[in-house]
Order: sequence, then C-alpha cells, then structure tokens
Amino acid sequence: MTATAAEPKDLAPRGHPQRWLILGVICLAQLTVLLDNTVLNVAIPSLTTELDASTADVQWMINAYSLVQSGLLLTAGSSADRYGRKKLLVAGLALFGIGSLAAGLSQTSGQLIAARAGMGIGGALLITTTLAVIVQIFDDSERVKAIGLWATVNSLGFAVGPLLGGFMLDHYWWGAIFLINIPVAVIGLIAVVRLVPESKNPQGDRPDLLGALLSTIGMTAVVYAIISGPEHGWASGQVLLTVLVGVVVLAGFVLWELRIPNPMLDMHFFRNQKFVGAVGGAVLVAFGMSGSLFLLTQHLQFVLGYEPLEAGLRTAPLAITVVVLNLTGVGAWLVPRLGTPLTIVFGMTGLSAGLAAIAVLGGDDYAGMLLGLVMMGAGIAFAMPAMANAIMSAIPPEKAGVGAGVNGTLGEFGNGLGVAVLGAVLNSRFVAVVPAAAGAASLPAALAAAGSESEAQGIKDAFASGLETSQLVGAAAVLIGGLTAAFLLRRAERAEAAGAGSASGSGPGPASPPASVSASGSGTGADREVSARADSTGPAA
Repeated sequence: MTATAAEPKDLAPRGHPQRWLILGVICLAQLTVLLDNTVLNVAIPSLTTELDASTADVQWMINAYSLVQSGLLLTAGSSADRYGRKKLLVAGLALFGIGSLAAGLSQTSGQLIAARAGMGIGGALLITTTLAVIVQIFDDSERVKAIGLWATVNSLGFAVGPLLGGFMLDHYWWGAIFLINIPVAVIGLIAVVRLVPESKNPQGDRPDLLGALLSTIGMTAVVYAIISGPEHGWASGQVLLTVLVGVVVLAGFVLWELRIPNPMLDMHFFRNQKFVGAVGGAVLVAFGMSGSLFLLTQHLQFVLGYEPLEAGLRTAPLAITVVVLNLTGVGAWLVPRLGTPLTIVFGMTGLSAGLAAIAVLGGDDYAGMLLGLVMMGAGIAFAMPAMANAIMSAIPPEKAGVGAGVNGTLGEFGNGLGVAVLGAVLNSRFVAVVPAAAGAASLPAALAAAGSESEAQGIKDAFASGLETSQLVGAAAVLIGGLTAAFLLRRAERAEAAGAGSASGSGPGPASPPASVSASGSGTGADREVSARADSTGPAA
C-alpha cells in the first residue's frame, strides 16, 4: 500500500529543480543569435563604406549565415541526440563566440563572410539544442509555457535588434556589433556548464553520415534558391537549376532515410497526423509573418516615406505583442482550457485577420497597419507555442534534437516561402497595374524612372494595390492552413483517445514512465544525466 501511494510521485516528476533558471540561460544564448541577425541589417551602410563592400559582398555577409544554419539544422539536432545536447550547446556557444570575434576583427569582406559562415554553424547548434533541452527538463504541465517563453526570444530579438544596432553604430565602430556577443557567449558558457543537465538518446544510434550530407546539401540549395530568386528572377536558369538540385538531393535523402535501420529523420513521423498538422501550421505562421513584414518594410519606406529605423520601429508592435502575451503566459493558459487544436484555430484566425486588416486598412494610414500588426502578434503568440509543443510531443523524447531541427528547418522554409510567394503576388499585381514598370528591378528603380510627380504617385498607388492583394492572399492561406492543421490535430487526438480506450479495455499493461533526471554530478546541478527509462518489458523495437 505504501509503494502504491508513492508511485504517482515517481511517475509524474515536475521536471528539473532548476528548470526556470536553466530556461533563462537558454534564452540568453538564443537571444545572442537572433540579435546578431537583426543588428547586421542596420550596419549594412557602414560595412559598405568601411570594407568597400559591393552589393554582392553585402548579400553574402547576410546569406552566408542563413545558408549554413539552414543546411545544418537537421544534422545539428541529430548530432545533439547522439552525442549529448549539453555538449553541443557548449560547442555552439563557443563557435558563435569565436565567429563573433573573427567577424569584429575582419579587415576584408571575404574575412567577414567566412566568419559569418562559422557563426552559422554555432547558430544551428544553439537553435536545436536549446529547444531539445527544454523538452527534457520540463514536464507536460509546464512545457507549453516554457516553449512560449523560448519563442518570445525570437520576437524580442526582432524588436530590440535595430535599436541596439543603431545605438552601437552611433557610439562605436561597426565591429562592436559583433564583439558585444563575446561577453554574452562567455556568460552563457559558464552558466550552461554549471547548470544545464546532459541528455542524449540512450540507444546511441549509429551516425547517419550520408543522410547528414544529403540533408545539408539539399536544404542549402533550396534556401539559396529562395534567397536569390527575387534578385535573379524566379524563372532564371540559376534559380531553377538550384531548385532542381535541392529537390533531387532532398528526394534522395527521403529514400535513403526510408532504407536504413537508424535514420537521422524517421520518415514515419509524417504518418502521424498530429505531427503533420503541427508541421503545416508552423510553416504557415512563418510564411505569414515573414512575408508580411518583408512587404510592410518596403511600403513604410517607399510609399509612406519613413526612414529605415523609423520603419523598423513601426513594425515593432507585432514583436512587442508577442513578447507581452507570452511573458504573461496567456498562450500557455489557453492550451489546457481550449485544447491544442482550438488554440491553433484561435491563433491562426488572429494572424489571418491581422493580415486582412493591414490589406484593407493599412494602405494609406499607419493606424490601420498598427491594428493589423497587433492582431498578427496576438495570433502568433497563441498559435506558435502550441504548434511547437505539438511537434515536439509527437516525437519520442530521445529524438528531441531532431524534433528541434525539424521545427527550425520549417521556420526557415516558411520564412523563405512567405517572401517568395507574397513577393511574387505583389510583383504580378504591380506590373498589371503599371505595365511600364515591368522592366524595373525594384520599386525605387521604378520611382527613379518616373517622368513626373503624378507618374510617381501612380507607381506608389500600384504598389499599395499589390500589397493589399498579396496580404489578402497570405490571409487566406494562413486561415485555410490553420483550419486544416487544427483538423488533423483534432483527428489525431481522437485516434489516440480511441487507442488508449482499447488498450485499457484489454487489461492493464506495463506503463511507459516519462523521462527521468538522474543526478551524476554535484549538488550544484552540474553534469546531471537525463535519460529515458526503458519500459520494464525491454526496449521498443
């Protein structure tokens, strides 16, 4: 009787005793990565002048990081599961700090591009390991709130980055925007070593080297095509060839993963409707947010006449709304009350309504745009943590790194897809209204070629019309996709409930206990090992 009374306590741990402090350390590491990307955009004029960088050089300074990071996310997640998430989190912080030092001391554009690529490796390790560690140290009752706070860092980096970059460039030389990462990385390293528990897949699967190579090449090619499409044209030979290479290599990756006994990414995950629904929703959140902001920044600068920093500040309400709602735990509060499917419907409807409000009300006045941005922020704050938690909970805990890699890869893919699709809709509508602008490479080029003030105003009006159309297309895609994702999640939940009912009806069986945290270090929390306790009947096949 005594053993029975003690059993629920053993089987329902509240997570690591220092989990909230560890979460703060993880968010600090994540913020370093995200700040760096937004700060760099503000520094482009300084880099162009002081390093004598060409337009192509500047593009590579930005894209080298994104390409390396995107290509390595799945590999980084799989490696973290195999070799230890704490080890690779430490490695990611170290690489990011060393890359920042090299970037800050660069004397040529080539040196800075190489340093940014090195930072991309560190960034891939940080993005995957931080989310994987959260899954390990928080139980189901707190995980949504923890993931919401983790996701808040993304928005915080977007909001704070331009302000921090402007301040640094006003008082110091451009290299300071990279060197400021070093003390943060050092603090993060010390805290991770002392506080974060080690965790890895107890089965120790063999490394999938060919799968890692194929996924890296394929994702890099696809992301490069998305990045270079607006510049070279989506129908250009360079872009089409890169897309073809990416698709063929990724198809080879899928076939290889289906053949081997220990795949890096188990393709059977995609038979899980809960996983597929959450995956589709995550792509569409990134699609709507990045595509909308890409167009809005141009509209604010070229149509409404704001300076770049002013335009950045006027898009900040979206990020601020996400930060406020996640810090107050509203999204985490909704999930247990509404359930994951309804929370996602609520959030995606808000995101869609925000896009529609910007389209209808934000063309000529910032007030309508502000309303839309706040609605978008609320929708993202509700939907994103619920979907990230659904993705991670659909994957076994021992594969948490791969799950984080999938989540990060989908975010990168959705970002690029949003810019590509909504940009193409905008361009087609713009050219349809002003056929004479068909040969212009950009809106500034079309305005520069205008022969009169009235012609320039007509070009601006055409751009505003294109913005309205593209935002409405985005709103429809987000709404339909959100409803579809929620439907799949709801159906998966019903199937799980029916399966559980059938299992209980056939008699009791051995329970699968949750992941446990066993101390193997000192009382300070150093080097604790997190491992999944095997079922009493033996390891699963």
